[in-house]
Amino acid sequence: MALKIVYKICCGIDVHKTFVVACIASTNSKGVTTYESHRFSTYTKGLRDLLQWLLARNCKDVCMESTGKYWIPIYNILENDCTIVLAHPKYVKAIRGKKTDKKDAKWIADLFKHDLVAGSFMPPADIRQLRDLMRYRFKLTCFRSSEKNRLQNCLTVSNIQLGNVVSDTFGKSAQAILDKLLENPADTSFDLEPLVFKSLKKKLPELRDAIDGFITPQQAGKLKVIKGHYKDLESRKAELEELILALAAPYFPSAKHLCSWVGLTPTNNESAGKKKSVRVSKAGCYIKPLLVQCANAVVTSKKHPEIRNRYLRLKKRRGHKKAIIAIARMLLTALYHMLKNGKNYNAKLYKKSDLPPVEREITVEQAILIARNQGYKIKSATA
Repeated sequence: MALKIVYKICCGIDVHKTFVVACIASTNSKGVTTYESHRFSTYTKGLRDLLQWLLARNCKDVCMESTGKYWIPIYNILENDCTIVLAHPKYVKAIRGKKTDKKDAKWIADLFKHDLVAGSFMPPADIRQLRDLMRYRFKLTCFRSSEKNRLQNCLTVSNIQLGNVVSDTFGKSAQAILDKLLENPADTSFDLEPLVFKSLKKKLPELRDAIDGFITPQQAGKLKVIKGHYKDLESRKAELEELILALAAPYFPSAKHLCSWVGLTPTNNESAGKKKSVRVSKAGCYIKPLLVQCANAVVTSKKHPEIRNRYLRLKKRRGHKKAIIAIARMLLTALYHMLKNGKNYNAKLYKKSDLPPVEREITVEQAILIARNQGYKIKSATA
């Protein structure tokens, strides 16, 4: 049985660093396909020549493989005038022994004309820019974490055990002590009390023991470099976040849109009146784990009973994992409104939302269930 030809005129592009090879497959009314190949430079002029070559032959359906970052300049030039399918290399790999640049382009065109290529999802240009900035922000965060670990290693090597006393080595008190140490590494007998804040004042004897070490000039120099690099990373990250916020301003008109984008919203999967799996999507691979981590921390805290109580109610009915996802969505919704309205978190709003409306009529069974959820033990009136 012959395969159906979906695209009568289409192009397959084999992408390389300095050049691309394009092959146009044109199929006539009798089902006979002819091929025309040409090689173009990846300079902007060469890619514009590629576009004009395609348009002159009335070819607006293009398929190419996503080779590293080399496909991006081509995609940028062709995006407005052509319909582009970007394919993973494993889906368009040619047969072994018959691989040349021209044959690769022809193979891609042959697969594409029969619609046998699974295309990758490509968001609009501004979303691609936003994704690129967010990924770079994630890298900067990882670099900051690496510098924190290097600083802690330097302190450990120098027998400075600040990490055993303070919860954050990069906190205000710890950094003040470290700056004082680096002024004169040989002198550890300075007065600690003016350098520490809040609860750490109760730990002055422990801090005195913790800084009783030996910092060599080499380690002191390394610590200064690490601290300078860490501060620079913080500044660059702040600049990047300004760009991200400016670019993201037109998006997410509501908290529900944001939760859906992050992948914290249950899917709609209903057929013939039966509701099937409604598990959340795999979106938000960067922010979702962070929100889940925050949710796991906040449900064990006594500072926010409104969140903990909601978690416990959901856990009884749906289990821990689904309850944590619900709390993560609750936190993200709160963050959205805090950032949009410029207001601090208000726990009273959540406490009010947990109360049923005054006008609502409920059955006796529902009233008993509400009372039980509030912690009351139900007993018979005649008892």
